[in-house]
Amino acid sequence: MKRAPLFLLSSATMALVIAGAMPAAAQDAPAATAQDAPATAAQDAPAAGTAAQVNPGADIAPGPAAPQTPTAPQSPEGGQDQQAARAAPPAGYAAQGDDGDIVVTGFRQSLSSAQALKRDSDSIIDAIVAEDIGKLPDNNASEALARITGVQVNRSNDEANGVLVRGLPDLTTTFNGREIFTAENRGVALQDFPAGALAALEVYKSGTSNLIEPGLAGLINVRSRRPFDFDGLEIAGAIRGTYNDQSNKYDPNGNLLISNRWETGIGDFGALINFAYTQSHYRNAVRYDEAFVRTPVGDLGTTDDDLPVTTPGVGNAFAFPGSIGNYYSRGKRWRPSINGSLQWKPASNLEIYADGLWQAYRGEAANEWFNANLERASVDGVRPTLSNVVLVKGEPNKAASLTKTGGYPAEMYRSTNNDRTDTYQGAIGFVWSVGRAKISSDFAYTTSTYTASEYSLDSQFTSAPTVNAAFDVKGSVDYDLNGYDAQNPANYAWRGYYERRYKAKGDGIQWRADVDLATDFAVLPSIQFGVRYVDRNSSLDQGNRYANTSTLGIPLASLPSGALETVTDGFRSDTLPGFQNWLMPSRSNIRENFAGLQQASIAALTQLAAANPTDAGIADNLARFQTAIIPLDPLGGFTAAEQTYAFYAQGKYELTVGGLEIDGTFGVRAVNTDGRYSGFQRSVDAAGVASIDPITNKQNYLDILPSANMRIKFTPKFQARFAYTETRTRPTFGQLNPGATVTFNSQTSGGQTTGPDGQPLFNAFITRGNPNLQPLTSNNFDATLEWYFSKTGSLTGAVFYRDLYGFINTYTNPVENFEGLGRVQLTQPENAGAGKVKGAEIGVQSFFDFLPGFLSGFGGQANVTYLDGTNELPSALGEQAPIVPITGVSKWTYNLTAFYERGPISTRLSYNRRSQYVNSFNRNVNEEQYAGETTRAVERLDYSLAYTPFKNLTLTADINNILATPFNNYRNYNATQFFPRDVREEGRYYSLGARFRF
Repeated sequence: MKRAPLFLLSSATMALVIAGAMPAAAQDAPAATAQDAPATAAQDAPAAGTAAQVNPGADIAPGPAAPQTPTAPQSPEGGQDQQAARAAPPAGYAAQGDDGDIVVTGFRQSLSSAQALKRDSDSIIDAIVAEDIGKLPDNNASEALARITGVQVNRSNDEANGVLVRGLPDLTTTFNGREIFTAENRGVALQDFPAGALAALEVYKSGTSNLIEPGLAGLINVRSRRPFDFDGLEIAGAIRGTYNDQSNKYDPNGNLLISNRWETGIGDFGALINFAYTQSHYRNAVRYDEAFVRTPVGDLGTTDDDLPVTTPGVGNAFAFPGSIGNYYSRGKRWRPSINGSLQWKPASNLEIYADGLWQAYRGEAANEWFNANLERASVDGVRPTLSNVVLVKGEPNKAASLTKTGGYPAEMYRSTNNDRTDTYQGAIGFVWSVGRAKISSDFAYTTSTYTASEYSLDSQFTSAPTVNAAFDVKGSVDYDLNGYDAQNPANYAWRGYYERRYKAKGDGIQWRADVDLATDFAVLPSIQFGVRYVDRNSSLDQGNRYANTSTLGIPLASLPSGALETVTDGFRSDTLPGFQNWLMPSRSNIRENFAGLQQASIAALTQLAAANPTDAGIADNLARFQTAIIPLDPLGGFTAAEQTYAFYAQGKYELTVGGLEIDGTFGVRAVNTDGRYSGFQRSVDAAGVASIDPITNKQNYLDILPSANMRIKFTPKFQARFAYTETRTRPTFGQLNPGATVTFNSQTSGGQTTGPDGQPLFNAFITRGNPNLQPLTSNNFDATLEWYFSKTGSLTGAVFYRDLYGFINTYTNPVENFEGLGRVQLTQPENAGAGKVKGAEIGVQSFFDFLPGFLSGFGGQANVTYLDGTNELPSALGEQAPIVPITGVSKWTYNLTAFYERGPISTRLSYNRRSQYVNSFNRNVNEEQYAGETTRAVERLDYSLAYTPFKNLTLTADINNILATPFNNYRNYNATQFFPRDVREEGRYYSLGARFRF
């Protein structure tokens, strides 16, 4: 590690600066510059985007300037001047400015400040600025970002938990301009930032050379408040209670900010601390058709593999989903956080600061799964019979409904998860104006740890129920069990017990130094240059064990987990009828009696080992249960150490051509990445002896990233921008992991001979990283037209083009004769081929100030984004590199907001819609092509109301997700036909609260 020299350099430099501070400088210095653990389900999730995402736990001057004197945003590295904000009165009130003008406040101030950031930035930027302390328009940063032009979000478990900018997820995330990350990831989960802790969210869609390297999608900076934002003592906060109509739970949320500044004998000093807490209960309900589609015809070419069909005239070539079922996710999550800041101005040209952040996530979840297989044979090898088959009219060989009799019993599990994240960041720095130069430096240390534990209990019916299934009813399957008594505990047998532990850690230092130098050249008024060093470490340790007890017939109710309870669903009353509820032990009984379940597993595996003395898989599982603590799996862990060295030089130019004012920046950033990534792999020698061996991969590469930005001012209110940038996005540490996790297939009971792809069962399932991954590269072109017709009114448009190469996605592929294991299913990330994203954005916002009286309080915002993104599938998949849509990209995204603000009343109604998008590509059964799984259009309607009866108190009421529109996924199984994949329902949130400020 190279930390000590850098820290000493930073400290020594700061001491020199303090000693040399020059009070005679002409102006005051500006405000101080500051700079997905995997899903937990042990078994199959019903669809991409449905399972819970457990890993939450992805230099800006403080505060917007007063609206009548807007200032440019400060870039997160080596920024521009920005004036500290004054405290704003509550929404709906106006203040008298020094020049006698009326200063807009409340939501008008929010629009004005965000508009000023966009208009005066060196790059193409959009922002949301909190209209008052503790008041962004949503619960967390991810939800708020969905309102911004060109931003899309993915949602699950009642919150936005994935952010895409112009269709791309590869973002750099910063907090007050410093890079921030969670555990082993390169980014942070933006939903972990409570709205009450934030001053603004800034989305950089094009970069400048002095900006920390953006991802392909750009950079999102989360900005908090600092003490010099305020004139003196400030105490402000909010408290709110929420209710989710699907979980039927109430939750508290709140924040408290205390800030003060003092004139002392050694200069101006300020201190701020902000506490925030958010909590939510969620409950989602899913009904699904399995992704794999099959026909009654046997895949091995033998009649023993055929499914009997008794319905006359339908043949045996029709397609149907291989299984159907329900999936319910429910849980509680809470996020406490504290951030603080100290600012000291010992001289008018010097400012020194220190910042700190603790951000945490806590989660408790239970995921419920029920699966009825429609094609798997019974324990004694007898295939099920299909009857009452009805085909879809007008579509060849597609089943609309059928009845399944016999075959394998239905299966279920209850997976219980506890997880937590703790992220800490501390920083010190200074800004020093001396002569022509402004010198700044910042040193920060970040450490983050994520831990998770999972106990999952599996069961099955003691016999196979008759299943009546209709595959497309209201967007999903509708089925029943033909009178089977699912409420009788005697009908349940123990199928297995699974445990997992997971710990990911990351830490790192970052240091930068920047110089902004004024020149004597009118055309080139300033040049900027700087250096940045980052040293990152990342590690992952995990282990799991599983006892498969399905052949023993042990009653589920006899286990130490106690009595069975009804698994309740989260469906609304107006949704699908049919089967919804079954029995399982409670979540608390599973977690509190894990030691007893471990002993029951040992007893069951001992019995199986005695009956199957040559089965290495049973022996291995029994050995894993011999210790109370889950043994670590070396194949599932990795360590990574990476250093990056960056240097940039940039010039700012200004000129007049033909009466037009033109300005902008041009520059280059050079970044060297030196990484070492280590893990373990399973090897088999010539004699067939397996061993686990360490493996290390090294990468060292240099990126030269030019950028050029131009702004043309046709009038003071009308301008155009043009930008060209090159960006690189490094693969994540987990994606570069050279090791592999090997899970041997124990699904040999019941006469099962084929997998869902119609081929012989896989010997093992392997998930690994790919040390040969290359950074994603992109050449980016942007152009905008911007008309700012009032302080709160603008009409803007943009077109953009991204020329991509190497987009990374994870693919699952059958591989023959893999490293001595025979036929395996391999899942690993791959670089795709060439791709492109092109699109356009249009946005408008304004208050209707031209209307008389109370009508002038009305206003609105609207924006629309069009995207067209395609890329080649990876050549490693054996394809001829077909061109397919980029996953996660919706062609159209709309945001519409109507608002009213006058006197003590402020109210908003916001509508968001994104069109359908492909969420994944999977290989079809018995085919060599990949087909997409599509999420249908998603829409959302939110309402908020604020009433300020007194100057220092505002009462609030909100309704989120008013429409509660279900999510629908569809699975294409050939070029023109599809089955519904699933339908997912999420809750509405109602909240009441109050904000105060003194």
